[in-house]
Amino acid sequence: MSRVYLSLGSNIDRYRHIGAALDSLAAEFGELDISTVYESEAVGFNGSNFLNLVVGINTSLPVGGLSLKLKQIEDANGRNRAGPKFSPRTLDIDILTVAEKAGDIDGVELPRDEITKNAFVLLPMAELAPDEVHPLLQRTYAQLWQEYDQSSQKLWPVSFEWRGKEISVGKRV
Repeated sequence: MSRVYLSLGSNIDRYRHIGAALDSLAAEFGELDISTVYESEAVGFNGSNFLNLVVGINTSLPVGGLSLKLKQIEDANGRNRAGPKFSPRTLDIDILTVAEKAGDIDGVELPRDEITKNAFVLLPMAELAPDEVHPLLQRTYAQLWQEYDQSSQKLWPVSFEWRGKEISVGKRV
């Protein structure tokens, strides 16, 4: 059984697709560890804001099998793979880490390089697994977040309910 962290994002019918993804992940993998849900501006293209979060799961699936299962969840939520890489999407689920694995495993590069490049990945990862160590950089995710230029990308927590329970609370103004 491996500990896996996944990044989820959506900027089309965001609340519905993130909720559906959580339902599918829970049905497939059981108990989920869920970060705060953050809203962020689109990166790499002009588009609507995204909802992003990180989810921790345990699975015995090999990396390739897990990747296939996640693509099936994306496809069930209307993911259009024919468009440009950087474009609006109903649902994006990326494998961030699988235990301490590093390198190209079953066509998936681990750990995912977006962890240290995007605030919408690193902040929820640091929140969910602050003391876990990045397999290549040998620093904790909390340390990596502290070292990150936090003014480089706009990111804010939003309220989010899943299965009738508030799992994320937005900023109170």
